[in-house]
Amino acid sequence: MERLIAASLTAAMALGGSAVRAETTLNALFMSQAAYSEADVRAMADGYMKEHPDTKINLEFVPYEGLRDKTLLAQGSGQGYDVVLFDVIWPAEYATNNILLDITDRITPEMTAGVLPGAWTTVEYQGHRYGMPWILDTKYLFYNKAMLEQAGIAAPPRTWAELSADAKIIKDKGLVEYPIVWSWAQAEAVICDYATLISAYGGKFLDDQGKPVFDQGGGLQALEYMKQTVDEGLTNPNSKEYLEEDVRRIFSNGEAAFALNWTYMYNLANAGDDSKVKGQVGVVPAPGVEGVSDVSAMNGSMGLGVTATSANPDAAWDFVTYMTSQKTQDAYAKLSLPIWASSYDDPAVAKGQEELIAAAKSALSVMFPRPTTPKYNELSALIQVAIQQVLLGTASPADALADAKEQSGL
Repeated sequence: MERLIAASLTAAMALGGSAVRAETTLNALFMSQAAYSEADVRAMADGYMKEHPDTKINLEFVPYEGLRDKTLLAQGSGQGYDVVLFDVIWPAEYATNNILLDITDRITPEMTAGVLPGAWTTVEYQGHRYGMPWILDTKYLFYNKAMLEQAGIAAPPRTWAELSADAKIIKDKGLVEYPIVWSWAQAEAVICDYATLISAYGGKFLDDQGKPVFDQGGGLQALEYMKQTVDEGLTNPNSKEYLEEDVRRIFSNGEAAFALNWTYMYNLANAGDDSKVKGQVGVVPAPGVEGVSDVSAMNGSMGLGVTATSANPDAAWDFVTYMTSQKTQDAYAKLSLPIWASSYDDPAVAKGQEELIAAAKSALSVMFPRPTTPKYNELSALIQVAIQQVLLGTASPADALADAKEQSGL
């Protein structure tokens, strides 16, 4: 009888241990727009759980605009996420406020050597790394090949001045009322477009001492260009209310000849079921400015990190390394391109999106950063307001940017 009881206890403990392992749950926060689709992320997580049956991944998706707030609110409650997606603009704030674990010592030499050098800037602050880069992205210039051909335009524009000239030809020929569409809503989206233009004009947000200089030089010229395209009727006036998905919708409906957007739009517009421009979508790096730059690009990348409050940091890091691995990324490279350098020479990754890969090789090497500061969100909000004032015609570019600079307190 005693042996039977002992055996029963041993079995119960074994079952209990198995149950404990099965109850290891990771809560992960992702974005519900642009880059990888929700279906892709779920498929990746399912792949991880098949390899790790003792771990359950709970996924939550929110729009980009709610990603930071969700992360910070959950952190404050002490019952937050284990893994979070974060923008390249947040490591300074997250590191300063102990939101993410410093995983510098977990990065292997193979990771350092294999990942594109520029991708690491996505997760770094003051020499430390707070996650793995995951979404490597910048804004590209998309164009409607059929529309350009009808207008007699032989090649996509290489400068922003050429873009305006081409747009005017298309407008004058009556091919489309507003040839250019942007994501200029009062949100981070407009900062990304503005940063792309700043990079083209050789400007800066902050100088080497961290003082604002976006109100002069390239920063001022970039906003003047934006306003000029509106005044000339080349930019869709609703752009000031649009986010990236609105841009994709307008372009995919054949209502624009040119659009600035992220990687994910290429395959959705060129082959998506709801696209009216299938097979007509071209993509090149965003244009440059004659005598200043050949192309323009801003760093719109994002990383995956482990939160400082995670109860299972080792399991969370294992999930991050799986999601960011070359094997996983190469298998889902249609809406977001890999962070791994050798992937760009893989025919399987490039197949069907050779134009996009060519554009990426050029643009990803010159990505322009948004300001690295713990007060980034406050600064961004001020510049967003300034841009809106200019687009609405209530302030000049010089006055609006000067006001934003003064209010920043930097």
